[in-house]
Amino acid sequence: MSAGDAQQFWTALEKLPRPTLKTLFSDAARLTRYSTTLDLPGGPVIFDWSKTHISPEVEALFGSVAAAMDLEGQRDALIAGEKINNTEGRAAEHTAQRGVGKDTSVEEAEALHARMRMLVEAIHEGALGEVKSLIHIGIGGSALGPALAIDALTREGAKVAVHVVSNIDGCALEAAIKACDPETTLIAVASKTFTTTETMTNAHSALEWLREGGVADPYGRVIALTASPEKAVEWGVDETRVLPFSETVGGRYSLWSSIGFPVAMALGWEGFAEFLDGAAAIDRHFIDADLAENIVVRAAFADLYYTQVRGCQTRAVFAYDERLKLLPDYLQQLEMESNGKSVLADGSPLTRASAPVTWGGVGTDAQHAVFQLLHQGTHLIPVDFLAVKTPGHDLDPAHHEILLSNCFAQGAALMAGKASDDGARAYPGDRPSATILCDDLNPATLGALIAFHEHRTFVSAAMLGINPFDQFGVELGKAIAKQIEAGGGAGFDPSTEALLSAAGIGG
Repeated sequence: MSAGDAQQFWTALEKLPRPTLKTLFSDAARLTRYSTTLDLPGGPVIFDWSKTHISPEVEALFGSVAAAMDLEGQRDALIAGEKINNTEGRAAEHTAQRGVGKDTSVEEAEALHARMRMLVEAIHEGALGEVKSLIHIGIGGSALGPALAIDALTREGAKVAVHVVSNIDGCALEAAIKACDPETTLIAVASKTFTTTETMTNAHSALEWLREGGVADPYGRVIALTASPEKAVEWGVDETRVLPFSETVGGRYSLWSSIGFPVAMALGWEGFAEFLDGAAAIDRHFIDADLAENIVVRAAFADLYYTQVRGCQTRAVFAYDERLKLLPDYLQQLEMESNGKSVLADGSPLTRASAPVTWGGVGTDAQHAVFQLLHQGTHLIPVDFLAVKTPGHDLDPAHHEILLSNCFAQGAALMAGKASDDGARAYPGDRPSATILCDDLNPATLGALIAFHEHRTFVSAAMLGINPFDQFGVELGKAIAKQIEAGGGAGFDPSTEALLSAAGIGG
């Protein structure tokens, strides 16, 4: 596996002709080739990449890059539980949480899931008294995943109302506790190490709220979700309410583990199991489908084409469904924390562009905010549209028809453009987009969508030769913040020292 061996194919990609989308569609078989429907546990999902500049010629060269980088070997190593996270000396076994992976890891995950299921069902049956609310405290992957799943899947009600708190800003926790009664509320503390500053500070404040609310044993209302169970017990949580997960499950890939506890609390275990099943279906497609027919690989090839060949620095994601409004935020962390790297897995410099900036929003709101730049700006920005055929409401069907019409119209307009003698009214067109259309939004479908993007991110990393499973870039700022908190606020640049002084911090 060598980035150097792949260089000749990257160079060939850059030299390929660049036909327009309109020209590419002169091939009558294009839609059939680049729009695929997968029959998944939650219902059929269309993955339409036909309005991107992918072509057989582009795919062939990417196939050569994949061979040079041993993409299939890297994929097999991921699934087999090998230590592909080389900088931290561990495997990345999130697929094992879904039943796909090394036998012993799958068995361990099933045992931990069984433990979590017993606790979830016991709580639902009243073992801890009446429980109406759960405040889930975490940050990063320990919060974004649960927040997305709960917001997407509980619009019509939940078994337990879940409030996800991540920000150290006390306003976030305060808003959650104002919505809850301490007598009927549990606290879930989600931290892989059980030392994360923001999470543990919020957890201490939540315990104090319980005390002030008359709860005699605040620690008895806490569920710990962690890969460091001994630290949770040391902190004060009874071991019967500690839900461990493996060290080989990374934070932004951890929703499938005990970090999914709040999702199971909100949906019930059956819903959480369906969530896992949907993701496992994508795992199997990723493993079994030939590269030429693999929707995960196709999406990653398109992503790499725009960053590496066309020089695109961003990728936009727009969910045309209010229930998926947090998906762009989730993907932003998944993609930018995984692939925002400047060195290869062996530590040598990355000489190509790494991950693009992932950003986005919700349609149709975004149409009245950022689509001006997408249609007429000087930047070429590939766009992903996500939509759901079945509405999530019982209002007049016109709402959903207008929503979907706008979604599909935007993709058509970006591609077609419109000529005009008036430059202000001219649309250049030939701007790429991909569309994912789900038949329904349910736990299995959401699980499939998330797993699709996980593997898409992994393929991009494998093709570039980087490690997507570490995140040392977040450590320096955290270390300096701890230095300031400890009273070491001197020796910084003049701007930082002035800001600390103005805020009354350090000294």
